[in-house]
Amino acid sequence: MALFEKVRFRGVISTFGLYAILLGAAVFGFAYVTHEGRVQFGDADAALSSAGAHGNVNLLLHVLLALSVVIIVARTCGGVMKLLGQPTVIGEVIGGILLGPSLLRSYAPKVAEYLIPAGTFPSLGIIAQLGVILFMFLVGLEFNPKVLRRSGHAALLISHGSIVVPFLLGAWVSLKLYEQYAGAVPFVGFAMFIGASFSVTAFPVLARILSDRGLSKTRLGSLALTCAAVDDVTAWCLVAVVLGVAQANIDTGLYTVGFTIAYIAFMFIVARPVIARLVPYLEKLEQLTESGMAVVCVALLLSALATEFIGIHAIFGAFLLGAITPPQSRVAINVTERLDHLVRVMFLPAFFAFTGLRVQVQLLDTPAEWLLCGEIILLACVGKIGGSWIAGRLTGLGWREAGIIGVLMNTRGLVELIVLNLGLDTGIITPPLFTMLVIMALVTTFLTGPLLSLLMPRATLQTPEIAKG
Repeated sequence: MALFEKVRFRGVISTFGLYAILLGAAVFGFAYVTHEGRVQFGDADAALSSAGAHGNVNLLLHVLLALSVVIIVARTCGGVMKLLGQPTVIGEVIGGILLGPSLLRSYAPKVAEYLIPAGTFPSLGIIAQLGVILFMFLVGLEFNPKVLRRSGHAALLISHGSIVVPFLLGAWVSLKLYEQYAGAVPFVGFAMFIGASFSVTAFPVLARILSDRGLSKTRLGSLALTCAAVDDVTAWCLVAVVLGVAQANIDTGLYTVGFTIAYIAFMFIVARPVIARLVPYLEKLEQLTESGMAVVCVALLLSALATEFIGIHAIFGAFLLGAITPPQSRVAINVTERLDHLVRVMFLPAFFAFTGLRVQVQLLDTPAEWLLCGEIILLACVGKIGGSWIAGRLTGLGWREAGIIGVLMNTRGLVELIVLNLGLDTGIITPPLFTMLVIMALVTTFLTGPLLSLLMPRATLQTPEIAKG
């Protein structure tokens, strides 16, 4: 036995010795090759290659660090807002604002630049956009088309009522804003843009609020989601026309409207029957395979690409593909189970926080500007809630239900921020007005929770009348 142990010990020593010799030979050989390389090609190329590789590593390192910081801060602020009875999305946006120029970048610029360098913004922006595209696809998978058939006419009237009234109020207030806060654009283009910015409903934020409150599958929740979908497609077409007017290119806006109608018709007339035939085939499998998941992902990306190319944003293509997929199918359920937590925990907070990073509250530095900002908020709320409430009452909703729809449609949030960035980038509005409209978007979204609780107490959420549908 002792002899066996001794032989085994010698075997281990021999193995380690051979391994050390092999490793040493590899190091010596590589050192020789690199030496010869420096002699033949010089140090410049090697240094340049090293610097490039180091730069790529640093970018990845900082993107990973920035994404981690964004998620931690967003989730923390979202949890605080949830304790206060507010939607978590509000906290996630506030988290982004705290990390941005409104606080951290102004008072601790070195810390902000280390945690979230400006060079990481493009990468974070792509991650954020991908997150909201995936989320809207999941929202579409949960969408109940029966509600659309039952109340499509009501959704159309309510959504357009929630556009016309605030649009007119926005155009009216632009008379006061034009001289001081307009860019180098004609008054007509400026007035149309302000009207459009008053008319937008934040489709992703509304969907998140409904999901957080457990209202996504209720009658009112489905109706509100339908109204928001119609509202935002109409609003994006309107924004396209506005940008065309502001840039003296009305044809572009009209083409966007035409292609949008054509794409929606294509999805319902052609794509929907194809999906209806494909889903039963996939459901024969015990679980959606990687190939099946790849088909779903490619279809999602192509649909999002189509609407982005048309000019109404990729999120609508994602939602539309989900909406035409049978909601109770095993495919829809399986896809949702695989993506839901990843999207909600990592991608979606990144989207909301990244948008908050671009807000600069300190641009308003006079009492008169803050008073004007308050006036904009008041008119925006009156227009959106009032227009939706009147249209809801005309469609037969009770005053409380119409009020709930109006409050939900008053949620502007980040779709509004996308529109406002377009206005700023194209020179329609100036930075101070941009800041006022951003604050308006955040305040109207913040008001959604308290007003919704006032009109719909938690106890009523469990009643059969509300829970059905």
